[in-house]
Amino acid sequence: MAENVKAQSASRRLAPAGVAFALAGLALFAFFVWRAEPAKVWEKLTEVGAGFALILLISGLRFAVRALAWTLCFEAPHHPGFRHALRAFLIGDTAGNILPVGLVVSEPVKAAMVRDRVPLVAALSAITVENLFYMLSVALFIFTGAAALLLSFPLTKTLRYSSEGVLVGVLVFALCAFYAARRQARFLSVALEWLAARGLARRAITSRREKVRALEDRVYGFYARNRRRFAPILALEFTFHLLGVAEAYATLWLMGGAPPTLLAAFLFESVNRVITMVFKFVPLRAGVDEAGTGALGRVLGFGVDAGVALAIVRKARMLFWMSVGVGLLVRRGLSLRAIAEGQPEVWGQEPGAGDQTTPSDSALQTPDSRLQT
Repeated sequence: MAENVKAQSASRRLAPAGVAFALAGLALFAFFVWRAEPAKVWEKLTEVGAGFALILLISGLRFAVRALAWTLCFEAPHHPGFRHALRAFLIGDTAGNILPVGLVVSEPVKAAMVRDRVPLVAALSAITVENLFYMLSVALFIFTGAAALLLSFPLTKTLRYSSEGVLVGVLVFALCAFYAARRQARFLSVALEWLAARGLARRAITSRREKVRALEDRVYGFYARNRRRFAPILALEFTFHLLGVAEAYATLWLMGGAPPTLLAAFLFESVNRVITMVFKFVPLRAGVDEAGTGALGRVLGFGVDAGVALAIVRKARMLFWMSVGVGLLVRRGLSLRAIAEGQPEVWGQEPGAGDQTTPSDSALQTPDSRLQT
């Protein structure tokens, strides 16, 4: 019970920050829509019309390919099934987009939502592996996009420095990732030991240290045992990005009445990936998405209004799939508030149990509380 009270208290402390980011995002959203001229933006939006169904279809396929990639990251005998994985992805994405603690909640939520099919530790290790492949694909995708933007168009100082910063950041990430994989670096357990050595949260760390080490062993073990899966998983992750390019292409075509270039659609999606990764803490990326795509729209010759309209269409399809995620959550008798507060019914704990664990601890336990590598 005490841990649950702590989780609720932490959620309450983070809530003001979430509200502040949301309000700042709304202010930025209003500013950039106004600067792009609301009438022009509305005209672009109305041109999408019934074509919005196509955008929803493409975005739905994006969820499907990542859910399928996740299922490939499970090891026998555990397998949640594609339908259950897709449901978990929709719910987790919804939590990540709405909650002020979305940064740390969305991935564990996905694992928790399939705990009726597989042990939580198997789901959590699989989602960790899938995220590593996803981050690798994102790094390559945005690196290519930043390079193409620098080589193909005259840029303002802000966009040029931003693109150069992306290139440097991706290179640093790639080097660190290669080093970690090569040395099988245990970043999480080393960080916990560093904190414990300085007397910070020593009791909590002591109870979790072995579980974290076991999780790291499972993740690195996947790479040693399943090398043949690397190509299919990476192919699915890149398919996710290609579908994003297709979504941008279709949206620009619907708004402009003529097909854009593939390069333009690719650049819009590449910038969208950067915004999503950097500003995940801003609900719906309100304001920052309009700023980034509006600036890119001006550079590519589409106009600021087209870029802002593209960002708004993306928000509309996000809201659609978020409503689906909320519906799936309600169908299970749960709520976003329960997830944010770490309530036991979400994480498969017995309500009121004296030895109740936090979501992060529960996610590292098998039904018999033993990790098996």
